[in-house]
Amino acid sequence: MRLAQTLAATLLAATSFSSQAVTLIHNFSGYQTTDKALIQFNAMAFDQGKVLDTGNFTELDEKYSDAERIDAKGKTLLPGLIDAHGHMLGLGQLNELLDLRDHSLEDSLAAIKHQAERLEPGQWLLGRGWNQVTWPGKQFPSREQLDALEIDHPIWLRRVDGHAGWANSKALHLAGIDKSTQAPEGGEILRDSEGEPTGILIDNAMSLLQQAVPSPTLAQEKKSLQNAFTTALSLGLTSVHDAGINEQTLTAYRELAKENAIPMRVYPMLSVDSHNYVKLLKAGHIGSPETRLYMRSIKLSADGALGSRGAALLEPYHDRPQEKGLLLYPESKMLSLLKLATDNNFQVNVHAIGDRANHIVLNHLEALDKKKSQQEYRHRVEHAQVIEVKDIPRFAQLNLIASMQPTHATSDKNMAGDRLGDKRLIGAYAWQTLLNQGTPIAAGSDFPVEPANPLFGLHAATTRRDRQGNPSKGWRTKEAMTLEQALRAFTLDAAYAGHQEKVIGNLQPGKFADFILLDKNIFEIDSQEIWQVQVLQTWVEGEKVYQR
Repeated sequence: MRLAQTLAATLLAATSFSSQAVTLIHNFSGYQTTDKALIQFNAMAFDQGKVLDTGNFTELDEKYSDAERIDAKGKTLLPGLIDAHGHMLGLGQLNELLDLRDHSLEDSLAAIKHQAERLEPGQWLLGRGWNQVTWPGKQFPSREQLDALEIDHPIWLRRVDGHAGWANSKALHLAGIDKSTQAPEGGEILRDSEGEPTGILIDNAMSLLQQAVPSPTLAQEKKSLQNAFTTALSLGLTSVHDAGINEQTLTAYRELAKENAIPMRVYPMLSVDSHNYVKLLKAGHIGSPETRLYMRSIKLSADGALGSRGAALLEPYHDRPQEKGLLLYPESKMLSLLKLATDNNFQVNVHAIGDRANHIVLNHLEALDKKKSQQEYRHRVEHAQVIEVKDIPRFAQLNLIASMQPTHATSDKNMAGDRLGDKRLIGAYAWQTLLNQGTPIAAGSDFPVEPANPLFGLHAATTRRDRQGNPSKGWRTKEAMTLEQALRAFTLDAAYAGHQEKVIGNLQPGKFADFILLDKNIFEIDSQEIWQVQVLQTWVEGEKVYQR
């Protein structure tokens, strides 16, 4: 069944746009957000890929009497959902990598052993998704545990957040990492009592090993991106903001665009670490809000993540008082990289998780804002995860966008208190506080760190519970969103964060007919069931590109 669905989705995604008569879809429960309210409707007319009208079927039936009609059979219709922070290459590569998400240590080691049996001699065993926080003792694993498997392959496994990696001795040897190797600034090599590397590399130290791993070719990246398109469309995503790409991935996107092989909308952020960063900035924006590929922003990561204790904190970690996390760039270099972007009229999107990182990023964005209106740039703080309470109002004062991932809160709920203590949780995952002060939230998932399914995000945003229903009354529920707010964060405000709200984000006349049909009404069912809702159809520019 899964293979048939994938093939169907792939074929539909490859369908090229063709001229068509007016289409009237009806007999559904429709919802969309506008600047003023949540709008309900049960019919929509579209033509040539754009919406003509939404409203009551009786009226539209008469108005568009010659239209081709589609009976939605009582299902629920929403604007196409937008993930404002995902990693398309990582999503597309999941089938090629060992996925260790939700695995115990014992299950991880068994899966690694099994994966090795499938590899060619000399091939690297690559994977991601392990999370020591969910294991008994919550301790980082070590190279000895991998070496004990007696696998004759170099092994490199990235942590679930992508901010730490786990290597065996063979991989460390191939990368030239030993007792004398010094970690780069913004990185850490964990060591045992004798000073030997344990096999865990954090943040910038991962680059020491990554350089030994064979890089994917351009053709392989194009194939991975196409896999990601198929997956995203099957989940109801009609647009994704790709949070940090290098020059080769940009080339892959541009070639796919020329081949008319991008079946959805992609808003990539150019990584500041990209080869030819300055040259690419000077070349200017790529595409426009109307095109499937539109690039006018950059991505910089200020710090690491909470789970690997790389998030930069103002005060030490509650569960490790000798550590405060890592800044991935010196403050002055960070500012110069951001200024290079704004000097070339690029929006800046900055990863900041810890309260120190958020404080520094706010300072930098305030400095940038003095010369040109922030409302023109629409600068974003990606994650905005742990914010000192007195810094929260600065988001509104600087007209910033908070690009946040609801499922991070429900995944981190058990770990965040350990890392931060109760006091700093007040400014953590503070969605409602930000919304109440007028700060727009562009919602996403950070896939493949979290699952790409946006229904999981709508569920987490409104319940503050995980998909098993824990905790039963929700975690810090004062910061939960209403369902209307969550829908807006995954549609209109995500579109605004990508300078695209005039063409997508809802189904107002003149905008693209990007929409989805769901098997259940998320506004009528128990909120704990939202994550189980299935996408039946996905439409982009009035063309059905996925059918369940």
